[in-house]
Amino acid sequence: MKKFVLVQIGFEQPIPEMMGEWEAWFQSITEFTIENVGLGPALEVTADGIRELPYDRSAVTGYTVIEVESREKAVEIAQACPFITGVGVYEVRGHQS
Repeated sequence: MKKFVLVQIGFEQPIPEMMGEWEAWFQSITEFTIENVGLGPALEVTADGIRELPYDRSAVTGYTVIEVESREKAVEIAQACPFITGVGVYEVRGHQS
């Protein structure tokens, strides 16, 4: 089995129907899920200083860590997500504690 991080991108003010779609998706992947995390507005820290990042359709709004047999399965799960803008699919590599 391999671990993947599904990074949810995009924010819109949620309505009950949208929240229901998200809850249904989370429930549909519970057998693969290690962790679900929602993220709020962010700051970017660089050598030039600190700035607020926009909380809009380009924002990273959460991530889900899953464990599945293949990248293809991770993509299948991401495609079923009720995303706003998109979902990044990243394989977890390297040292894990």
